Amino acid sequence: MKAPSVVLLLTVLLTGCSESTDSTATSTSSAPTAGTGQPSEAALTRDEPARGDWDLGFMAAVANPYATEAAAEMLAQGGHAVDAAIAAHAVLGLVEPESSGLGGGGFMLVYERDSGEVSFLDGRETAPAGATIDMFMSDGEPMNFLDAWQSGKAVGVPGTVALYRLAHDRYGILPWETVFEPAIRLATEGFVVTEKMARSLPRMASMSRLDENPGAAEYFYPNGQPVQAGQLLRNPEYAATLRRIAAEGPAAFYSGDIAEAIAEAAQAEPNGGSLTVEDIAAYQPEVRQAVCGDWRDLTVCSATPPSSGAMQIMVPNLYDRLVPDDADLGDRIRAFVDAQRLAYADRDYYFGDPDRVDVPVEQLLDPRYLEYRAANPTPPEADPVHGDPAAVLGGEPLAAFAEDSTLEPAGTSHFSIVDNYGNAVSATMTVESAFGSGRWAAGFLLNNEMTDFSRDYHADLPEAANAVRPGARPRSSMSPTILLDSEGDLYMVTGSPGGNSIPAYTAKTILGIVDWGLSVQDAVDFPNIIARGETVRVEIGREPGSELAEQLQQAGYNVQESAGENSGLHVILVGEDGLIGAADPRREGTVMTTAPL
Repeated sequence: MKAPSVVLLLTVLLTGCSESTDSTATSTSSAPTAGTGQPSEAALTRDEPARGDWDLGFMAAVANPYATEAAAEMLAQGGHAVDAAIAAHAVLGLVEPESSGLGGGGFMLVYERDSGEVSFLDGRETAPAGATIDMFMSDGEPMNFLDAWQSGKAVGVPGTVALYRLAHDRYGILPWETVFEPAIRLATEGFVVTEKMARSLPRMASMSRLDENPGAAEYFYPNGQPVQAGQLLRNPEYAATLRRIAAEGPAAFYSGDIAEAIAEAAQAEPNGGSLTVEDIAAYQPEVRQAVCGDWRDLTVCSATPPSSGAMQIMVPNLYDRLVPDDADLGDRIRAFVDAQRLAYADRDYYFGDPDRVDVPVEQLLDPRYLEYRAANPTPPEADPVHGDPAAVLGGEPLAAFAEDSTLEPAGTSHFSIVDNYGNAVSATMTVESAFGSGRWAAGFLLNNEMTDFSRDYHADLPEAANAVRPGARPRSSMSPTILLDSEGDLYMVTGSPGGNSIPAYTAKTILGIVDWGLSVQDAVDFPNIIARGETVRVEIGREPGSELAEQLQQAGYNVQESAGENSGLHVILVGEDGLIGAADPRREGTVMTTAPL
């Protein structure tokens, strides 16, 4: 089978589009929901929505050409952006398993044009019931990250399949079975291995157990050798798992032999975890209210905790209070750096699972608090510290937490989709580190999401907001974001992978397009600048990165130069003449849109 080609109805473009062809489809699926074994009450037939005055067609910006084509296939059939999102991600789990998959989880932000509402669907993994706050501690010190990453303790209950079903029940137009067809086809017939996957396998063999773990070793290292770029790779086990999910719904995944295989892999030595089939069966995704805030004449919406999406409101608003009048690019970048430093410090201290701790999002976004923070920026040479909204706004003192500097490796995948009706999805999906925990079950890799919790615990100190707690969701940097214009209409869909750098990567596109005068592609291409903690990392492999790094060094910042960054930004802008999309050249993403008539 050849690598994906552009179908006749579609064209791979990075600029505008026009009307797509009409098609109709309905969904009558009523497969069981996760953890219940009972039909979903929301799995009702949905008619194709009216297009109204939306004549811009569709667009998908996804991290791999196969997955982009799968999304476009669903959209060309008249599917909702959610149908396309599920199809795209089921393919990503096959062709980009180092970044996300069925064994992980993610966040999906959905904009419905008819209602103007933005909803947040939370498919984040959860800690097993047997998890303990000190499970990553050894002799009074946190377990070495590499050991924690490769342990069964790192595996949380996967949320991806339950998230699929929740999203499809609420928004899907095409039949449930249809959205899995592209991935099943590719897994059966084979796909061409890309450079991104292939170049990481030798390194993984030297630093992880991926080449030793049952299932993973045979798949990624046949006959002891890593698969090569350009090689045709089949995964019949993955196809069989998807066929069962398509036919039986999430119950096929969260109970029975697939759940047993997941639990067995997580419990295996070395450092086996406590994940059980009961933990898996109990999993439920969550519908949460998106966090939305004003910035200039736009409304910025993103994912609430355990996501870090609120930073997409904090950073631009802090930036506006920090940037001087008549600022040049250097002034703007410094304001961007200072805004990040303040926002990251607050995020690191206050954010955790909102079902376990009170996260003061409303107070952190209060204009009076943002004004105070911007009026007191951290000096360039100092390490940023969190603020205290209660001291500024009054009211009850906020809970005291331990400091937390949890590192999230730069894995994950993001995609942005707009359908023929003007609905949109911004979704960020993950297995956490590269290839997750490296543990294999039923044709896919399991996550190591538990290492996203604060692993450092001392009984004589307060608990971190992001401490390990049974059943909790770990804090995430994933920040899928949708912007609306002053009329409440869709303006931008953005987001990125990249671990702790995700908030910085994503905010760069917002400021770049709206304030720095960059085109969509130029904003994506612009050097990444990440300012978390005492260092400011500047990507000098892209101009004007070297110049900006020098300017920041001269201003007193502790600059760390980076030859390249692991962003995977995928952005769609509603322009005056149509949809404008961009894929990050740092990864392998593409953009597909309705063919011009």
